Amino acid sequence: MTTITLKINEKTNAGKVLIAFIKNFIAKEKDVEIIKVPNAETLKVINDIENGKELNKTKNTADLFKQLGI
Repeated sequence: MTTITLKINEKTNAGKVLIAFIKNFIAKEKDVEIIKVPNAETLKVINDIENGKELNKTKNTADLFKQLGI
C-alpha cells in the first residue's frame, strides 16, 4: 500500500474541483480511502492533554467562563 499526503486549499476553485473529483473517484473505488490526519499543532495539544500538561481545571461551567473572561 502507498500513502500519499496532499495539502489542498479547500477555499480555491481548483481545490474544490480536486476534492470533488477525489470524492467521486473514491465513491466508485473501494480500494482508496481518505484519512484525515491532525496537523502538528493539534497532535502536540492531544499529546499534552494525554500527559496532563497545560490543563486548566475548573469546578463547573461558571468557573470555566470566569477563567475565559466571558
